This record gives sequence, C-alpha cells and structure tokens, in this order.
Amino acid sequence: MIKIISLLFTALLASCATESPPPTASAAIEPSKGPVENRGERIASRATSVNAYKLDLAQRIAAANSAKIYSGRPQALLRSVVVLKYAVDANGNLVRSEIMRSNRDRTTESTALASLRSSAPFPKPAASLLQRGRVELSETWLFNNDGRFQLRTIALPQMDR
Repeated sequence: MIKIISLLFTALLASCATESPPPTASAAIEPSKGPVENRGERIASRATSVNAYKLDLAQRIAAANSAKIYSGRPQALLRSVVVLKYAVDANGNLVRSEIMRSNRDRTTESTALASLRSSAPFPKPAASLLQRGRVELSETWLFNNDGRFQLRTIALPQMDR
C-alpha cells in the first residue's frame, strides 16, 4: 500500500514539473490552451486575442532559446532593454521585424533579433486576429548583465534596488 501511494505521489510530482510557468499577474492575458495540430500542417494557435497569441509566441521564443534565457526575477538595473516590433502572416511566418527601442547595445540587439528569427515559423494565428493578412506585435527583451534575457510578456517582476 505504501509503495502504491509513493508511486502515485511521484507521478503527481512529475506531472507538475512539466507544466509551464503561469503568466505574470501584471499581464492580463487569458491562456489560449496552446497550439493545436491542423491536419498534419503547421500548428495553429488557439489564441482568440492578440494578447493571448503574444503569450503563445513569447513561450515559443523562450523555449527555442532556452540556453539564452535566465530564470528568476530580472535584476534591478538591466544591461539592456530591447523592444522589437514584428509581424507574423496567416501561415505563422515572420514577415518583418524591427528594433523600436534600445540602448544601442549592438550585442543585445543582435541577440533579440536572432532569437526572434530562430523561433519562426510560429503557430498560425486565428483568422480573426489578422489585419491585412498579418498580426503585428511587439515584445520586450530584458537583458541581465550576463547577456541572457527574459521576455516581458512572461517575465517575473523586476527586482528592487
């Protein structure tokens, strides 16, 4: 009996460890229930709002660049903050990206752009989110001194001084 309870408890813990972290409380974003397969084609997002789709993409960018992501809260004084504006077409292809804000740290700008590009193609957005055949989004990369980053959409609150 103790073995069975122990196995059940271990299985429960293992299932909890594979869940993704919840979005921050400051970001009022409803979960999209994740992407779904679309008859063997590229994965489609279930997001019904631009904010939920942005959350899907932030999670994809973080997963695709896990070696460059830091865990925990961003440090009080960040090395760099890079804001990218980008567009995704109806098929999930990245069609445009540009730097909207930066402190002109070329290394972090390159890292932000490369992490976005390497994460594409993205899940297909819902047709209701498209304007002129694309979804335009922006995301903020928060860089610590060591060059690793978090995305503001899924980052924890920044540390106090």
